[in-house]
Amino acid sequence: MNRYITSSSATELFMFYNLENLFYPADRRSDRGHRFDGMRNWTKGRYLDKLYKIADVFSMVQEKYGVLPSLVGVCEVEGEQPLKDLLALQPFDSFFDYVHFDSLDERGIDVALIYNRMTVKILDSETITFIFEIPDEKPENYDTTRDVLYCHIQYLDRPMHLYILHLPSKREKDINRPKRDYILNELKKDMQKRSTEQNEPVIVMGDFNTNPDDEGIQELLNVNENIKLVNYFLNVYENRIFSTFHYANGLLFDQIIISETFFSDQEIRFQKAEVFTTPQMMSKDRRFLGRPYRTYAGSRYLGGYSDHFPVLIEFEKKPYITTTN
Repeated sequence: MNRYITSSSATELFMFYNLENLFYPADRRSDRGHRFDGMRNWTKGRYLDKLYKIADVFSMVQEKYGVLPSLVGVCEVEGEQPLKDLLALQPFDSFFDYVHFDSLDERGIDVALIYNRMTVKILDSETITFIFEIPDEKPENYDTTRDVLYCHIQYLDRPMHLYILHLPSKREKDINRPKRDYILNELKKDMQKRSTEQNEPVIVMGDFNTNPDDEGIQELLNVNENIKLVNYFLNVYENRIFSTFHYANGLLFDQIIISETFFSDQEIRFQKAEVFTTPQMMSKDRRFLGRPYRTYAGSRYLGGYSDHFPVLIEFEKKPYITTTN
C-alpha cells in the first residue's frame, strides 16, 4: 500500500539594507573614516547601540516570517569589523558569514554580502571597481565610487550570479547621473560575459540612488535574449511605498531585481516584494511620521536605525509529495 508524505512549503527571503554609515569608532580603524567621527562625534557607545538596532531589525524579520534571509546585501558599511560585530549578535548564529572587500570610495564605505552558509555556498567573489578620473598618482585624489560586489553562488543547489551595488548619489542637480548610467551599462556587459549555456539566474540588489521607473534601470532589465530581469519593486513604487525620503519626496532607491530564470524552477514560487517596516523603525517626530528613524539628521544625532528601510523579496519552496511503500 502506498503512503503519501507531503511537506509544507518553506518561506525563503532575500533582503537588502542600507545601514546609514555603519562606521567603526575611530580608535580602531583606518584613517579613511576619521572625518565622519570628527563631524558627528561617533562614539563606541553609539556604534554598539546602532549594531543592536540593526540586529533587532533582523529579529523582527524573523518574527514575522519565521526565518532569516538567506541572502542579505548591505551598503554603507566601513570595513569588516562592523560585519563581524553584527553577526556576533542575536538572532544570527554560527551559520552566518559575510563577503566584503575594501573599496576606494572617498568616504570609505563599502557594500557587502551576509549569507547563511547552510543554504548558500560561495563559489567565487570579486569586485568590479570604477575609477572615473585619475588627476595624479595619489589614490586619495582619484574620482571613485563604491565597488560592485560580484559573487558566484550556489543556492537551492543551483549556481547563480549575484551583484550588490550602491550607485553614486543624486546631488547637485544629479551631477552623478552619467556615472550611474555608465555603471549600469558595464554591469549589463558583465552579465552578458558571464552568461552560460546553463542560463544561470541573476540577482541584482542595492541602493540604485534612483527609482525603479528610471530609464537606466529599465534598460538593465533586458540583458540579452537569454537573460531577462524582473524588477518587482516597480509595482511597489507605483503604489507609493517608499524605502527612504528626501525632503518631501518619497523614494524607492533600494531594490532587488531577479532574472526570470530564477523562478523557472517549479519548486520556487514568488510571493511578494516588500519594504519592511515596523513602528520601532519609524521616526518619533510627528513631522516625519512613517519615515525611517534615522541615526543622524545632518550632524544631529537621533539614535535611530537607518535613514532607509530594508527591502525584501519573499518566495517559497513549493510543497512536494513523495511515495513510499
